[in-house]
Amino acid sequence: MATHDKGSTTSSAFSDDSFYSSSGGGVHHFDDSTTRVGEDATQSYDSTTKAFDNTGYTPLDKSTVDDTRDDPFDDDRRKFGWTAGPDIGLLGLRAVLGGIFVLHGLQKVFGLFGGPGINGFAQSLEKMGYRESVVLAWVTGITELAGGALLVLGLFTPLAAAGLLAVMANVIALQYKGGFFGPNGVELELALAGMAFAALFAGPGRAALDYNRSWFRHPLAAGFIALVIAAGGAAVTFFVFR
Repeated sequence: MATHDKGSTTSSAFSDDSFYSSSGGGVHHFDDSTTRVGEDATQSYDSTTKAFDNTGYTPLDKSTVDDTRDDPFDDDRRKFGWTAGPDIGLLGLRAVLGGIFVLHGLQKVFGLFGGPGINGFAQSLEKMGYRESVVLAWVTGITELAGGALLVLGLFTPLAAAGLLAVMANVIALQYKGGFFGPNGVELELALAGMAFAALFAGPGRAALDYNRSWFRHPLAAGFIALVIAAGGAAVTFFVFR
């Protein structure tokens, strides 16, 4: 005789229900007789041991099995994905930091907003002990102006941040003896340097012209390369031209 088990978890009069309930259902071929397992390949049931021989089990088509039961090991929590929060934060960081340096660059290069202009800034650099002060004045002014503008746009972000970080490193090296707090301390310079360092490694975010460029996809590697460039520029300016 044969019974059809469709994966029901309810018990019945047959002792094989629990044994095959998790297999997806199938047809059991057995004969409750005195013939023992092994004596006849067509007889798969041993009435003495109440056991079945798996060779007598024919699995059913999986399409007939109800597979809608919940899996207790499924993780229904929301998977991590991109959010707009970091992109908005990086956009704000770039806009503020870049805007500040654009204004400082306009002061140094064009003398706007009460700035000294190239000649006045060059004289200040001479007093600080720098040689080739006019060249350095142009380099510093253009770096602040162009670097700030690129940072606002999110274009060539690692290089722009590296240039601004190099400028701030020189300012901090000159003013650290004045203490931390203003007006003669390095409070503001450290804040600006920290923002440039963050932009250098965090990248521009998706709200930028750098979106999906190689340095956007690999911000850590690009950040380390740009940091080396910033350190080299700051060192050359401070130790060679001073």
